[in-house]
Amino acid sequence: MTTATHSPAAGTAGRREPVLSLTGVSKRFGAVHALTDVHLDARAGEVVALVGDNGAGKSTLVKVIAGVHPPDSGTIRFEGREVTIDGPAAAQRTGIATVFQDLALCDNLDVVANLFLGNEITAHGVLDEIEMERRSWELLRRLSAKIPSVRIPVASLSGGQRQTVAIARSLLGSPKVVMLDEPTAALGVAQTAEVLNLVETLRDQGHAVILISHNMADVMAVADRVVVLRLGRNNGEFDVSTTSHEQIVAAITGASNNAVTERAARNALGTPGEASPQEGTS
Repeated sequence: MTTATHSPAAGTAGRREPVLSLTGVSKRFGAVHALTDVHLDARAGEVVALVGDNGAGKSTLVKVIAGVHPPDSGTIRFEGREVTIDGPAAAQRTGIATVFQDLALCDNLDVVANLFLGNEITAHGVLDEIEMERRSWELLRRLSAKIPSVRIPVASLSGGQRQTVAIARSLLGSPKVVMLDEPTAALGVAQTAEVLNLVETLRDQGHAVILISHNMADVMAVADRVVVLRLGRNNGEFDVSTTSHEQIVAAITGASNNAVTERAARNALGTPGEASPQEGTS
């Protein structure tokens, strides 16, 4: 399979050593090869988008990084040292935080309780509500979050605000890598913009951000690099600043030579002409 590979992001992040580096990672479930020899680098101060069609292996790769599924082969390095991520707790200790698509929030609890669920702060054997509330506001201010109160139930928040709470909770352990699984799915325009602002804030604060998304507009808006998976394998790495939407879609679908890319190539050469027979019949 031919893969289109572009240079990494041209900024400072592109020259840094990866915080997280996966080399030759494979995973199978019985006879199904979910991942085959996958490579992925994530650098501090950079947003890497992981894209691919349904069944491309994105979810499996996320779960391998998050410690849900151990890889069958391959190497995972974190800050240059080889690590074994044998569970979600190990991923968190390593410095990897994951915000899954379902957010895993408790609707009946307030923002503070959700942020510290399982990690409550105590003083003299009782919950230190004052300290947890102070830390909650501190986390939310870091994200420039628009939350009216930390004492209202999560059920009363908008989709974008709920995503904010989930991201803020992921920052409690001061992770170096933050993975966001479809953070804008089912959100409206305004809420999507709010979440994309959060992604940029995480990058600006020096986190390595891995963004999994089906929305190419979101990807092109905030990502520095795009890594494409197809049928469980790498099928291209693109620098967003020098790559078109059509090139990435072609890598996702495997249609590296289709009507869209042919038309784009002709236009780039300044020779727009009649539609090719393929275009006329497609």
